[in-house]
Order: sequence, then structure tokens, then C-alpha cells
Amino acid sequence: MAAQASPKFQGWVGKSAEAFEGKMEWDEYEPKKWTEDDVDIEISHCGVCGSDLHVLKSGWGPTPYPCVVGHEIVGKAVRVGQNVKHVKVGDRVGVGAQARSCLNSTCAECNNGMEPYCPNLTVNTYASFYPNDEGKSYGGYADYNRTNGHWVFPIPEGLDSASAAPMLCGGITVYSPLKQNGCGPGKTVGIVGVGGLGHFGILFAKALGADKVVGISRKANKRDDVLKLGADEYIATAEDKDWSAKNARTLDLIISTVSNENMPLNEYLGLLKTRGTFIQVGAPDGGIMPPINAFTLLVSGIKVGGSAIGAPWEIKEMLQLAADKGIKAWVQERPLKEANQTIIDMDGGKARYRYVLVNENFGKH
Repeated sequence: MAAQASPKFQGWVGKSAEAFEGKMEWDEYEPKKWTEDDVDIEISHCGVCGSDLHVLKSGWGPTPYPCVVGHEIVGKAVRVGQNVKHVKVGDRVGVGAQARSCLNSTCAECNNGMEPYCPNLTVNTYASFYPNDEGKSYGGYADYNRTNGHWVFPIPEGLDSASAAPMLCGGITVYSPLKQNGCGPGKTVGIVGVGGLGHFGILFAKALGADKVVGISRKANKRDDVLKLGADEYIATAEDKDWSAKNARTLDLIISTVSNENMPLNEYLGLLKTRGTFIQVGAPDGGIMPPINAFTLLVSGIKVGGSAIGAPWEIKEMLQLAADKGIKAWVQERPLKEANQTIIDMDGGKARYRYVLVNENFGKH
């Protein structure tokens, strides 16, 4: 295949909400129309994100089936548009959860490194539609991906592809709010929910130099893993008696990765020091959160906010930090041909702590 030829796009296609039950079908599909701003990537690895499950079952609203999920993509650039200057054919590159924003010169968000919050246009890496009739976006449970070059990132040397892939969504989703909210020396940080996102929260909080990192989850069965990840303490909310009272006002910053509308939110807020900050990054189906008692906010002067993914500059910074510090995600590699069973296992909570699909056809097309 010539380096600049258009590849054949095929992958695991979700054709209805039943796909969530392990019923994706291997099929061909039509990618977005090629433009000279795009990059075609032969996919070697793709992380399995909780977002994939939500979208397959239309949990965040109606999904425009057919869809191919997967937005933690690593592979080789095999076709590069003339307008893309930071990537060349043959480079190892990655794609995260976003594929376009407006990038207009008048957009305050796009011109100030806040592209995920662009109010004019957001195209996700899958199950979204590009402007100007360019077509639909398809993700990484596939042989190839086509994405606008602004959201294609070179992977630094020394960073393993299987480790880099889940950083492109799971990693940046916690890295950005940690960095934006002052995680570093002198700070104590809590990570609520120690799954795919949460384990990255612990890794990056430590890498950013927090004095103390506390993992917070329901059961005690993750305690040993969380401490091995680098956490200084662990709280099992379903098993540690009087956990909220014993740990009241001990944390400067909490990042919540859980997607449960029944989480003990007011108790979590009680863990914050005066003027502490709670940032929600987990997104429950329907977006429903527990109610917050106003006095919980007032008596401690605490702040509650949210965070999406991260801007391109943040993703590049995160990847370089991971390479420089030798950060390795805790992943379990699964062959791409087992994608259906992998999402079933993901939904069953079996991942420790991120599944990564490995394309057995990489380099053979």
C-alpha cells in the first residue's frame, strides 16, 4: 500500500444498543471525507474506556448507529494531509476523545488552549458528525482511524504504546483537573473511585509531587493495589467505620471519577479542608448527581466543579511527563478480535485497571 493511499476501514461496528451486550459486528464502514487537515492512522492499540460502554447502549443520549467506539488510539500515521506539519508518515501517534473544535480566530476557548470547552463545535472521536458534510467520526476498535491533525499527537519515545493509549482519555481526564487545580508539593489529594480513571489519578498526583495521595473506593479489596500504585492511604467507604468523621477536613483537592448518582457526595465534600476543591469527572448516565446541601458548601467555603478531557497542549504535556517519569499504566492487553468479550468484562468490573485492545492485524495490511 502506498503511504498516501486511502486504507480500507473496517472494525467492530455497533448497530444498535444491543452492541453493549457484546454484539458488535466486524464490518466495513465509510470514514469521514478526507481533507488535507487529516491523518490516517493504522491502529496498533486502543484502550477500552467507560465512555465506550455508555455510547454503545445510548446511555448519554441517542447514539447515531452504526458506530465504532474507542478513543484511546495509538498507531502509525500512514497518510498525512498537506496542512499537517507536526506529524509525518511513519510516526507513532495517538488520538484521544476529541476530534474537532471550531478553531475559529474569534473563539476565545480555541485560542486560549481550552478546545474541549469550545461552545461552537465539538466533534468527538466517535459517534459525532463533522461540519461541512464531511461525515461521521468512527473510533479505534478498528484497523484504521481518520482524525483531524490538530488532535493527533506524537507519542514520545520511551512510552510504551499499551500504556500510552489509555492515557489519551483516561489519563488526561484526571491529569487536567489535577494540574488546573494546583496539585503539587504542599497539597493533599483524594481520588474517588480507583478504576481506569482513578488509578491514573493516583499515578499523576504522585508524579506532580503531591505531599499525600489518598485513594477512596467502596471496598477494601483494592487497598493493596492502590498502595502499590503510590497512594499514601486508602479509604474503603463501605467497610471503614466512621470514615467520613475520621478523615474530615484532611484534603485540599478531590477528583471524583465515579459515575454513580447514589455516591455519598456530601460525605466526600466533608473530607475537604477549608476552601478545598471537589472536581467531578465521572459522567453518570443521564448526568444525574446527588443533591448537595448548601450548608456543606458554606461552612467550609469549598468549591465544587467539573472537568472534561484536556486540550491538545495538556495531552502533549502529560505524555511527556509520563515518558520522563517512567509512568506505566496498569493495563491488561486483549486481542482486538475479543472486543465483544472485553466490553462485557469491562462492564462487569473485571479490568485492573484498564483494558487495551491490541490489533493482531497491525502491520499486516
